[in-house]
Amino acid sequence: IPPLFMGEVVGRLFREFAITLAVAILISAVVSLTLTPRMCARLLHHTPEAEQGWFFRRSGAFFDAVIAHYGRMLAWVLDRQAATLLVALGTLALTVLLYVLAPKGFFPVQDTGVIQGITEAPQSISFQAMAERQQAVVDALLDDPAIDSLSSFIGVDGANSTLNSGRLLINLKPKDRRNADASAVIRRLQPRLEKVQGISVFMQPVQDLTIENRVSRTQFQFSVEDADAEELAHWVPRLLERLRQLPELVDVASDAQSQGLQAYVDIDRASASRLGITVAAIDNALYNAFGQRLVSTIFTQSNLYRVVLEVKPEFKLGPAALNDIYLISSAGGTPVQVPLSAIARVSERTMPLSVNHIGQFPAATLSFNLAPGVSLGHAVQAIEAAERELGMPASVKTSFQGAALAFQASLDHTLLLILAAIVVMYIVLGVVYEIYVHPVTLLSTLPSAGVCALQPLLP
Repeated sequence: IPPLFMGEVVGRLFREFAITLAVAILISAVVSLTLTPRMCARLLHHTPEAEQGWFFRRSGAFFDAVIAHYGRMLAWVLDRQAATLLVALGTLALTVLLYVLAPKGFFPVQDTGVIQGITEAPQSISFQAMAERQQAVVDALLDDPAIDSLSSFIGVDGANSTLNSGRLLINLKPKDRRNADASAVIRRLQPRLEKVQGISVFMQPVQDLTIENRVSRTQFQFSVEDADAEELAHWVPRLLERLRQLPELVDVASDAQSQGLQAYVDIDRASASRLGITVAAIDNALYNAFGQRLVSTIFTQSNLYRVVLEVKPEFKLGPAALNDIYLISSAGGTPVQVPLSAIARVSERTMPLSVNHIGQFPAATLSFNLAPGVSLGHAVQAIEAAERELGMPASVKTSFQGAALAFQASLDHTLLLILAAIVVMYIVLGVVYEIYVHPVTLLSTLPSAGVCALQPLLP
């Protein structure tokens, strides 16, 4: 019953299993009410003692001894009804306590032999510098004996929305050729990767079954959204710093990219007008230098070639390259070259590299991995407590995403489903015994079974 009516991803995964068990129980009920009584009437009959064999007599004596011993134990318990009732209540209380204390998780981490890595460099990094640091990370990874091969990607594409992010797909050797699973390999690689300057690496094992709808730096996701982008930019770093202090979490990261750099050209329009330089001329000069303007096409017998106008790569490294831009002045009748710095001032300001959204509102996604020995349930409780300590305004909405969200949804209905299962068992047993009391007697054994089931789950 509980898996059959469980919602979200867990319910969809176990629905076939629950239906199979339910159908099997229905078939068993039909057999018990029809075929079994008929078979008993036809096959069971009394065997005279003279016709009983050696094995028949010995097995019968053994069962009689077991029944007699059980009768003596039952009589001993019934003579101490008050103590028995106290033990039953204590077992029930212990079951509830163990359920609360037992660590709760979602899908166990699977070792598929593949690790996904996300690299992150400073937001003002250039493509060349990002390539050098990504290569340094690759060299550090390939030194590990458990890694067979890897693929490395940088640049803006469908998965990387900003230039300062990169991706790694790490293939591990077969399990019989390495001495650690994927999670242990990640923990072993972290100290080595921390020595690579100017870049951070976040890794997680690739899972066959995943419900995340976006690529995140680490395994579990926690989103923060707000209609006011400035308020969001104020609270996300504070929440990120607080989560990094929690011992239950490791590799806490954020996809907020609000510290990029942008060069602004502030034109002195009076000086430009005096020299006969228009804003359109300045715009064309900048586009010719840095915009990859298509100026011509060369046609051959078998192909065509685009001619692109731009400055050499070594002349466009940083905002200082703008000082080398010259414009033609038409003042005085004689064309004169005027440096851009004479009629404009170049300044650098921060700007977001990307603005993520969930639905219609700006949002940031914080991702995290679990510390060794920590369950997802304890991590969720720690995050919720940290959020309450910060006292964020009501306009800042937080929620878990992906596996963490499905885990929360499964916990919300677990107790109700367990109670529903107990009610169904009581009804079925009541139908079988045609009495109201005996089902309670049988169901009273559930707390002791619960203690035996929950105790091994404790850390």
